[in-house]
Amino acid sequence: MNTKKIGDSGEDLAVNFLKKEGYEILERNFRSRFGEIDIVAREGRTVCIVEVKWRKSSKFGSAADAVDLKKQLKLMRMAKEYYLERNLTGPIRIDVVAIDGDGQVVNLIRNAVFEG
Repeated sequence: MNTKKIGDSGEDLAVNFLKKEGYEILERNFRSRFGEIDIVAREGRTVCIVEVKWRKSSKFGSAADAVDLKKQLKLMRMAKEYYLERNLTGPIRIDVVAIDGDGQVVNLIRNAVFEG
């Protein structure tokens, strides 16, 4: 399976997981000048920018470990651009769905990235 198909199946798994958690899916694969937002969803009044990471093997760390500082900064830039482009006024946050192994372990990290 190529990386695009793996990414798509990981995003499908994440979408189903988020729906079970009560999220409303607004968009998938939103392209910004800084990159691509995997999923845009809403939980209550909060718009959530969701990064999906899937690691089939722990050889290079967990899926959550893949969201390093460089990726966090990129996510913040994309979230700001999305917020401005959509003229949002309510709260926004960045969540991570980390999938490890063959998809049996799915972790949702709410507010995984924030400005400090």
